[in-house]
Amino acid sequence: MPQAIFVRPRMDAYREASRQVMRILRSYTALVEPLSLDEAFLDVTAATASGTLAVEIAREVLDRIHRETELTASAGVSYNKLLAKLASDWRKPHGLFVIPPERGLAFLAPLPVGKLHGVGPATVKRLSAMGIETVSDLRALSRETLVAHFGKAGSWFYGVARGIDDRPVQPARQRKSVGTERTFSESLADRSIMLAILEEMTVQVAARLESLTLVGHTVSIKARFPDFTTVTRARTEGEIVGDLESIGPLLLELLDRAVPFGASVRLLGITVSGLAQSQTASRGAHQMSLLDGILNWR
Repeated sequence: MPQAIFVRPRMDAYREASRQVMRILRSYTALVEPLSLDEAFLDVTAATASGTLAVEIAREVLDRIHRETELTASAGVSYNKLLAKLASDWRKPHGLFVIPPERGLAFLAPLPVGKLHGVGPATVKRLSAMGIETVSDLRALSRETLVAHFGKAGSWFYGVARGIDDRPVQPARQRKSVGTERTFSESLADRSIMLAILEEMTVQVAARLESLTLVGHTVSIKARFPDFTTVTRARTEGEIVGDLESIGPLLLELLDRAVPFGASVRLLGITVSGLAQSQTASRGAHQMSLLDGILNWR
């Protein structure tokens, strides 16, 4: 991409906007689970005990976000995290979509299996080889068949194909690492682009660490090659790391260690581990969820 222009993000502005939005969300429930600077689950079960509908809360949240921050947002309302997240993607960039319990199975049926939480590209490829393309196809398989092919994950696939997701909204959960990865449609050989992508992913990881009020000590880079060989290279620092300024200087060294010169990659990922609570962070809850479902804001 010789004409590509990479612009450094304005993280201070993003963090401040995120803090404003999270304050709005927490004014409705203490159960707020941020997924990143711009996405979170809310559990508003308690807020609906008086008869207020989750969808009414969602509309009010979106209105307040727009009025108080001048930002647009979308929301999904449903009866679990799986469906709420799918719903929040349905009417972006500024919309609201509700999946009630009686519509969950029908909504899921025609979706590609790759839309399901936990079904990544490698699993999609394996399912496709079995003739499984949609959630409806997946639903036709027995639990025993899925477990035989995918081990413990097979039970999860069996459940989510039927709209079953019992994960609670967790305001304070202990994490061992925070990371992200990206699979490319074509092998990537340009090292300058690899480094730029790693910097972009570092910003995403830093934002997630910020929202969780965490810092780390170890930075790892993951690379997968066209033959699907996967390597991970890590570096542990004495000082804490948690933002682009502290992680960025480590990226080139880790990239050189992970990817030989001249090699191309199908996947890159970055992870921060050795986590600890940030000493300067606020101690607010970090979660959100909704009523007879989950509200996913993004």
